[in-house]
Amino acid sequence: MLYLIATPIGNLGDMTLRGLEVLRQVDYVASEDTRKTGRLLKHFEIDKPQIAFHEHNERRAGERIMTLLAESKSVALVTDAGTPGIADPGFTLVRSVLEARQAGQDIDVTMIPGPTGLIMALVLSGLPVHSFTFRGFPPRKSGQRRNFLAVDLHSPHTLIFYESPYRLAAFLEDALAVYGNRPAAVANDLTKLYERVDRGCLAELLPLFQNQKLRGEYIVAIGGYEEEAP
Repeated sequence: MLYLIATPIGNLGDMTLRGLEVLRQVDYVASEDTRKTGRLLKHFEIDKPQIAFHEHNERRAGERIMTLLAESKSVALVTDAGTPGIADPGFTLVRSVLEARQAGQDIDVTMIPGPTGLIMALVLSGLPVHSFTFRGFPPRKSGQRRNFLAVDLHSPHTLIFYESPYRLAAFLEDALAVYGNRPAAVANDLTKLYERVDRGCLAELLPLFQNQKLRGEYIVAIGGYEEEAP
């Protein structure tokens, strides 16, 4: 069995009891960063052999994990923080397991749910939560980023993006240019001591992050398109 286990996005107290139970039971732990996962396991007094599984070795490590699963070994997949597969490695491994099952192999995949930064940011944003679109990380270059944003120009759903501290201000500038002065929220350090959520229109939020030394990844929520009344 392959287990996808969500891990804390900042506060170790958010690790679920079921997640810990499975981590103690599996034969191997596949992790995005073995050092960070090692600290998590040590904190909860768990000692398991680790397999590095990240974007640079996803294919090779995935083949090794599939071999272990075929040998009736159990593997837990975790990322640095949050839910595997959500802007983190995991999708290709799930597909591999499902294809192997379809071919008749006796292996399966399940998930132990837990923290996901985008959901927390969405709820705290104060923007509509009944319908939203998660867009992940936008392109790094401004022209490509504006084209990426324009795809959802007329979407009525709240839009959720992840962004690096090094490009946050540039992202907000492009978002303002593409979407106009929509309501938005910028979240950082969620679940941590200095948790912060700034809310307002894009033009109000932009100056808060210009010419600043920013740290950590940011989650940006932007209100959807609202058609003008006739």
